[in-house]
This record gives sequence, C-alpha cells and structure tokens, in this order.
Amino acid sequence: MILKYKRAIQDILDHRFLNIVTIITIAISILIVSAFALFFVNANEIINSWKKGIRIMAYLKPDAPEIKIPELKQKIQHIGGIQDVRFISKNEAFQQLKKQMRRQSSLFENLKENPLPDAFEIRLIASFQNQEKVEMLATRLESLPQIDEVEYGQRWLGRFTNFFNLFRLTGYAMGGLFFMAALLIVANTIRLVLYSRREEIEIMRLVGATDSFIKAPFYIQGLIQGAFGGIIGLAALFVTFMFISLSVKQGLSPGLFTIRFLSPGAFCGIILGSTFVGWIGCYLSLKQFLK
Repeated sequence: MILKYKRAIQDILDHRFLNIVTIITIAISILIVSAFALFFVNANEIINSWKKGIRIMAYLKPDAPEIKIPELKQKIQHIGGIQDVRFISKNEAFQQLKKQMRRQSSLFENLKENPLPDAFEIRLIASFQNQEKVEMLATRLESLPQIDEVEYGQRWLGRFTNFFNLFRLTGYAMGGLFFMAALLIVANTIRLVLYSRREEIEIMRLVGATDSFIKAPFYIQGLIQGAFGGIIGLAALFVTFMFISLSVKQGLSPGLFTIRFLSPGAFCGIILGSTFVGWIGCYLSLKQFLK
C-alpha cells in the first residue's frame, strides 16, 4: 500500500504542471459552487428572520373618531391569526420618525402639521406568517370602515423570494457546469499521465500485474487532486468571507442579522465532494484506457 502512495506522489511530482492546473481548476470550481452555497445559507436565514418579524400596519382614516379606537382594537384582536395589536398615535409615530431621521431634521422644519395617520401595528401568530394568510388578513382589515389602508412587507418579500429561487436555479446550473469542467480536466490529466506511462503499464501487465494494482496509484492521485483542490477553494472562500463580513458589519447596525460561514458538516461535505470529483475523473480515464 505504501508503494502505491509513493507511486502516486511520484506521478504528481513528475507532472507538476498538469497536476497544478488540475488542482487550481478544482479549487476555482469549489470556490464558485461554495460561494453560491454560502449565499443561499445566509439568504435563507435572512428571509426566515424577516418572515418571523412580519407585521401588518393598519392606517386609520383621518376622520376616525378617537373614542372608537379601543373598540376597533378589540375587534381586530378577535380576528383569527393575530397575536398582538398595538395602537400607535400619529404623534408617537412622528416622534419616532424624528428620532430615526435626526440627521435630516431640516426636513421637518417647514411642516405645519403632522402628516402621519394613527395606526395599529399588528403581529401575527407563527402559523399565519405566509403570503396567502397574510393577504387574507389584510383584506379583512381593509373591510373595516375606520381603516384607510393596510401595508405589510410580504408583497416585496414574495418578490425577493421569487428572485432568490431564480438565483438558486442559476447556482445549480453553474455548479453542474463547473462540476463537469473539473471532471473533464481531472480525467484528461490522468489520461495524459497514463499515455506517458503506457509502456510501463504494458510491461506490468506482461509480468502478471492485476488491473487493480495498476489502477490504485492513479486513484490515489485523483483523490489527492480532489482533496487539495477542495481545501484550497474553501480556504480562498473563507478569506473572502472574512473580508466581506468585516465590511458588512461596519456598514450595518449591530444585531440586524449575522452573516455566518458554512457549517462544519457542509465544509466536510464539500471536501468529500471535491475528492469524489477527483476519483470519478480518474475512474473514467482508467476505464477508457485499460479497456
């Protein structure tokens, strides 16, 4: 077994350029595919966190009598799927807006009156946090005579989710293309090594060497190429991730959402996948050459 490993390592050293090109190609493929996977992981978390925080804002008509507000609040609370209802007066909303836009305070200097309406902030139970049920609740709220307008984030969230699904399909297609590219390059590298050693292989066959004995060093070579390519690709992704995450953290409010790297399970899975690419590329070359 040690002899097979020595032969595989010697082949790699004898054909450095071919093997370096192969490892770099696998590394680039792993980098791109893993970058898509990392984007999907973080985008999924962001979408799920947004879905958990979905709220409906029901704005009251300007002429809605103040005395009717407690009665209206109670009526909204009795609608199925609603967890909590909070009344926000237009004065409270205006003060919150001023705090949020304190750097643009000059915008409020020429306002003669408060342009904001009274509103109810409505939070939903977990089972109602999907597009169909939110739309149904919004329609029911709009039917109340004192409600002027209903707004919620699910509309643009639905559009973003559709875009995300389209991007996911693009990622799958790109992953498939780079998988095939890496596979072909590994197969061609092993094929070139086989051709350079064809006379040696013929002699080994003549003296009684089995196919498994001949194939073993090449399989080991393919596994080494795949493993090194995967490790280099993930290392490059991690360095890029650290640089981007530091930039994002500086530009965002703390606690808004956390960008995280791939889990250890995904990390190991990608390494195993890249190793498999090296093995299958070698298998295809050997199958054709030794036929």
